[in-house]
Amino acid sequence: MKNRNLILLFALFLFSCTKETAPTLVKTTQNNNVSLLPTTSKGYVINHTYYTLSYSEANRQAEWVFYNLTPEQINGSQARTDDFRTDALVKNNPVKSTDYTGSGYDRGHLCPAADMALNLTSMSETFYMSNMTPQNPSFNRGIWSTLESKVRTWAIEKNGVYVTTGPILNNNCGTISNGTITVPCSFYKIVYKDTGANKIALAFIMNNQGSTADLKTFVCNIDQLETLTGIDFFSALPDDIENKLESTIYTSNWSW
Repeated sequence: MKNRNLILLFALFLFSCTKETAPTLVKTTQNNNVSLLPTTSKGYVINHTYYTLSYSEANRQAEWVFYNLTPEQINGSQARTDDFRTDALVKNNPVKSTDYTGSGYDRGHLCPAADMALNLTSMSETFYMSNMTPQNPSFNRGIWSTLESKVRTWAIEKNGVYVTTGPILNNNCGTISNGTITVPCSFYKIVYKDTGANKIALAFIMNNQGSTADLKTFVCNIDQLETLTGIDFFSALPDDIENKLESTIYTSNWSW
């Protein structure tokens, strides 16, 4: 009887450990889908809990940020933390929260805070300076914010989408912080959904300036974006699927 009780206690212990570790495994698999990660052109990969980025030390910002955007993340109750800070995973000369001071540019999120309201970790991670890029205030608080909001709408409608976003660093409009942080002239965003029956994606390129134009006017195909950035966005997909996905503009598959 004593041995039987020990066996039962051991089984309960294992079950308890499994319950505690499972969410971490799910988060890692769900949010850092390696098969969908873009290639690195200028940087090295940094993995955070809820998003992955490729950091360009020469430009002191990410060349892309990738994450899985779910309704749960959008509809979470976590308030903004505004805890801008250096990213300890940046190997050399990380950007400080004060490096944008007096520049005239916003510390523009690549992975938006509003996309990560799930919990304190998800929200706080968006305030690493490696997730920031110099954005014109009229752009960051205007048309770019409008696009971010539209992507959240799509993520809710489609029960989750994958997002890749970043600056186009092959074309810059100056620097800040004593010439060490590149000011991009334009930014891109790709939204991807695998519906099971087919794979659809939508890409945008926007100049780093205010605009009142309709979002559809900024749509491009992914082939064009790869030419501008030097990044391969869906290289792990079979060639026939990748070629179709990147050469076709799927505006009819998204609500406007």
